[in-house]
Amino acid sequence: MSEKLLDHPKALCNAVRRIAVEAGDITLKYYDESGFDGQDVKGDGSPVTIADKEAEAFITEKLLELIPSVPVIGEEAVAEKRAPDVKDEPYFWLVDALDGTKEFIKGGDSYTVNIALIHQGGPVLGVVYAPAQGVLYAAHGPGTAIRWSDESETDRPIHVRAAPGEGLTIVASSSHGSQDQLETYLQDFKVQKTIKRASSMKLCTLACGKADLYPRFGPTCYWDIAAGHAVLNGAGGDVLRFDDGQPLSYVPGGEDFLNPYFVAFGDLSLSSV
Repeated sequence: MSEKLLDHPKALCNAVRRIAVEAGDITLKYYDESGFDGQDVKGDGSPVTIADKEAEAFITEKLLELIPSVPVIGEEAVAEKRAPDVKDEPYFWLVDALDGTKEFIKGGDSYTVNIALIHQGGPVLGVVYAPAQGVLYAAHGPGTAIRWSDESETDRPIHVRAAPGEGLTIVASSSHGSQDQLETYLQDFKVQKTIKRASSMKLCTLACGKADLYPRFGPTCYWDIAAGHAVLNGAGGDVLRFDDGQPLSYVPGGEDFLNPYFVAFGDLSLSSV
């Protein structure tokens, strides 16, 4: 394969979808509903498993086979200080081969494989695959967001919804974030209910029109968000920085790859509230 794929985003997205599904199959070799025993702890205190490492190695190899000139930033490669320098790269991949490791270790089914292509700081392609659920979300530009499942084996177009008059559905993290800050922010909105979701499924819930807002006042890294961000963009929503209301971007500065606090919107009219 070659850089020509960059000019054919649909074909590239289909190739990345296949890679994500194969990586998901790797994680399923180690998945157990009763839980996973044998995780290690990284330098930042977060858990990592053999499933994370094997799946990331596979994804990295396959993406470099697709387009050798586009570097790959993977969560585990960054943790082990062997990620490439992408400061001056127009394109690069962001990979979280097992987003929701804590969920995986508990035996939960909401962990995901995340692969995103970044161009000039923006997410232009994203695939989010939940192997234990057999559900995949993908997009490669405005109006291209889809949901695919093992059951239907067909792509179903998805899009965000208009904010309902009876009140908003808020998506919140299952395990992270400041509850006090969240409650303060939501005082300006009419809220009907709050639902908890793990991993990047929060952004996909917005993209499917099943929720309206996802405010995040807790730590996240580029690879946690970028693929879901691309899907949400493709469905008509966006992710905006909390501090200045500008679109969240992924321009590495240093080695932390940390996102600022942000709010993900389904109905973009909510961003002016």
